[in-house]
Amino acid sequence: MNIQCLAAKLDAGRSSLHQAFPMDRRYYAKHLSASRLRRIYDLADARVRQYLAAEIAQVASLIHPGDHILEVGCGYGRVLGALAETAGTRWGVDNSMESLWMARSEYPGLFLALMDAGSLGFSNTSFDLVFGVQNFISACKVPSKHLLRECLRVVRPGGKVILSSYAEGFWPHRLEWFRQQAAEGLLGPIDEEATGGGVIVCRDGFRATTFGPGEFENLARSCGVKARVYSVDHASLFCEIPVPDVE
Repeated sequence: MNIQCLAAKLDAGRSSLHQAFPMDRRYYAKHLSASRLRRIYDLADARVRQYLAAEIAQVASLIHPGDHILEVGCGYGRVLGALAETAGTRWGVDNSMESLWMARSEYPGLFLALMDAGSLGFSNTSFDLVFGVQNFISACKVPSKHLLRECLRVVRPGGKVILSSYAEGFWPHRLEWFRQQAAEGLLGPIDEEATGGGVIVCRDGFRATTFGPGEFENLARSCGVKARVYSVDHASLFCEIPVPDVE
């Protein structure tokens, strides 16, 4: 599906497609899409912007020239748009139609599709790299084992799956960033009593968790693969999973 096909898809069924996703997967589609999502990143202070840039740089370092890549949870194209010089074909999927429209407008070189990360509409072994960063593993609300299996399914032998979460030491910066988002009305008020230990809870039902090193390693093991887990910029925790070459 190219960007022209995306336009036809979006025009064809905005309301019905929203209903295709369970409620806990529609928070970003309904409340944090397009310009509201971009406002979140506009609010980021210098330390958070450094973290966001470091994540993009790390993903870029893992791409080989000409690689076909897929970002699950691409939003309005913030990450994919920055990878034009390192990737070949850049695909992005998201469950927010409004965010995809913005990505289509601002980054015309992308291939985009309205899709649930738990049910990717791609053939097996379609991509060299599949990634979901900026704590997507929590944000997407797809069971983590199912998400990883689906990502692994569409990666070619010799390729990689990359997932990221927040490093433990970044917690104060992350919490302050979320407080700013809540103050702007982008999220519900933060439930300070329920928030802590890497979990942010808002009074409107929003809940953001965190994956630690052991959780990433156990997740990979449960899917029969090995993970390399490491910190980037003392802010982001990367889980890098290579897909074995066919012997």
